[in-house]
Amino acid sequence: MTVLARARSWARRVKRDGVTLWFAARHPRTPWYAKALGAAVVAYALSPIDLIPDVIPVLGYLDELILLPLLVALAVRLLPADVLAECRRDAEAWMASAAGKPRSWVGAVVIVVIWLLAASLLLAWAWPVLTR
Repeated sequence: MTVLARARSWARRVKRDGVTLWFAARHPRTPWYAKALGAAVVAYALSPIDLIPDVIPVLGYLDELILLPLLVALAVRLLPADVLAECRRDAEAWMASAAGKPRSWVGAVVIVVIWLLAASLLLAWAWPVLTR
């Protein structure tokens, strides 16, 4: 198997597990902590706004290449084996039939709030220096 083929296979598994988390967040046998982390990861993954904007060279793609797959893997590990198997089947069936790319506007709002808080903290920190 070539490196490119392995990378594509890995990306498909990460995408499938992201959808799996969406199903697991609604599953009654999923523990609350796995639901919370899974819902947060799915909201961020489907958000049309990134925490690190893609226009920033190199850093802009780190969340898609490193942060998001690590969070997906962590959230999947928190799921009970039977719930994981059932939700993976549901995810594969959904991916085979889904026509559009889902979006999470809640995730977008969360990212905007994080950026606004960061900007506010930066301004509060820099304000005394700027007003001298």
